[in-house]
Amino acid sequence: MTSFYILIFTGTAITSLIFTRFVRDEVIRRGWLEKPDSGRHFHVTPIPRLGGIAVFLAFTVATGIALLAAKLLGIAPAVSSHTLFGILLPACLIFILGLLDDIFSIGYHLKFVVQIIAAVWLYWSGLGIYRLTLYSGHATLQLFIGIPLTILWVLLITNGFNLIDGLDGLSAGSALFSTIIIFAVSVFTHTPLVSLLSIVLAGVILGFLRYNFYPASIFLGDSGSLFIGFLLSALALAGSEKATTVVAVAIPVVSFGLPLLDVFLSVFRRYMNNKPLFLGDDDHLHHKLIKRGFSHRDAVLLLYAVAAAFGILSLTLLRGDMMIGFVLLLTGLGVWIGVQQLRYVEVYELAAAARRMWQQKQITANNLQVRRAIESFHNAAPDLAELCRTLQAALGSVGFCGISISFPQVDWADETLLFPLRRDGQGGCSHLWKAQGSLPPQWELKLELTSSSSGSRFGYLCLFRERASDPLLLDMNLLDDEFRVGVSGAVERALDRIPIVRVVREKPQAVVSRVTGAGS
Repeated sequence: MTSFYILIFTGTAITSLIFTRFVRDEVIRRGWLEKPDSGRHFHVTPIPRLGGIAVFLAFTVATGIALLAAKLLGIAPAVSSHTLFGILLPACLIFILGLLDDIFSIGYHLKFVVQIIAAVWLYWSGLGIYRLTLYSGHATLQLFIGIPLTILWVLLITNGFNLIDGLDGLSAGSALFSTIIIFAVSVFTHTPLVSLLSIVLAGVILGFLRYNFYPASIFLGDSGSLFIGFLLSALALAGSEKATTVVAVAIPVVSFGLPLLDVFLSVFRRYMNNKPLFLGDDDHLHHKLIKRGFSHRDAVLLLYAVAAAFGILSLTLLRGDMMIGFVLLLTGLGVWIGVQQLRYVEVYELAAAARRMWQQKQITANNLQVRRAIESFHNAAPDLAELCRTLQAALGSVGFCGISISFPQVDWADETLLFPLRRDGQGGCSHLWKAQGSLPPQWELKLELTSSSSGSRFGYLCLFRERASDPLLLDMNLLDDEFRVGVSGAVERALDRIPIVRVVREKPQAVVSRVTGAGS
């Protein structure tokens, strides 16, 4: 049987080479080329995009020949025509969908509808998700659970290989690793139809890669990537029927790790940026590697290594359920390290959001402290000394180390009347409650002081912090809104209590001093 599979694989690869070369030359002759006008692609010369035609033709012809050869040699696998056509007919539907998209660029709504129809077709052909040990033991899942799970699986894998089709040979090469894994698992679990179809698909992909690897002379297009992705999702479902249920779920998930990871990152990324989930971008895994300085070829080879690592990990699950915890832990750790190296800003923002949730109790306490200061501003007519004490009590524990107030009359006011504020030589007066010998303020927040009667600006309040790196556990909108209004009224009333200042303010021409901060 081994020699038969080797013969089929070799013959299929040669068939694929012939069909790919023919389709490429014919498409070039007719001028059906994809121009390099997309910011998400990297080719600089027009390239044929209809490589899916060659893949489809080679797979169809090679499958027919393989089945006929197996029958003539007397080693035909136990092939159920119902199962065979249950895979091939919906796969043809997906190929037609991709071909129409390559030619006419159809909308994603129609593409998803057709993919859902193909997934339901698989389910009714006996190739769906019918059991989940963790959920239902060995009992069959109810229809309203099994069909959605099957649809989700097909959509994830089908579109996963389409999403990573952004560098020459990346989607096809990753699919080749996954196909080899499916073949190995099918041999181990004795599912000959899956073994035959997967070895044919592996040969087709290998032959196509001759012209698709960097620098590519033909692209898969949606017709090729969707067709291959759907076939792999169907073969994974068919090959899992004789495996233990938990392993049957874990092996395909891990072996398809690369496209699944790109799908999940794409959904996560677009959700975090509040963008439509189906809007293309240039932050896929391969794009990030190019941005990190990898060459086109090196980025593809690195992702090949990642796909191979996922495949090897999935094969270890054949040892039984006891390996699942170890494999999933190792996979998760590897994914986390890899994503960190790619420096997705969305991951950093998610981590920051998690920290904010953890710190929310302290943020709430600090906000309440500031609100109590705002109440004291409204309920009393403080002098400058009382105002400074209130600000120090409210802001000191939050991380601020001092304040600076600037107003036009500062140059004429008696400094003894401004205590504890002191002129800072920069057109304002400041009060720092930081410890002696500590660093000077490295960060400041400048708030405009406005008159409660006229709404005009009459000065500024600057809040200082010693270290800019320390997190500010406070609602900034609260400072810029209610706090600023409350401080403005309190400062205005405090200045009115200084007689010399009130006289100075009646001068026809006021000198406005400019405040410069300690740094931002």
